[in-house]
Amino acid sequence: MNSWIRAWVLGFLLIMGMSSAYAVDKLDLNTATTEQLQSVKGIGPKLAGAIEAYRKAHHGFKSVEELKDVKGIGDKNYLMFKEHFAVEQAKSAQPVKK
Repeated sequence: MNSWIRAWVLGFLLIMGMSSAYAVDKLDLNTATTEQLQSVKGIGPKLAGAIEAYRKAHHGFKSVEELKDVKGIGDKNYLMFKEHFAVEQAKSAQPVKK
């Protein structure tokens, strides 16, 4: 019984270690580089360029859902891409107290 518990604990620790190795941070749509955009499966140079053009024309993304408005990204692609992106909200400037 003791060896079974040791094997279970070892297996659990191994799985936990592997899961953190595969954890990926989401890319910010407003700061991601061309290379970062292309690292997402299904986004090539043309689509990365379209995302960057949209970002520039609209002064950034306000939500991930705006990806649907990018030329070349439909509902199907949006569902595939949305888990890879986030939009960091800009911190508003605080007035200086005198």
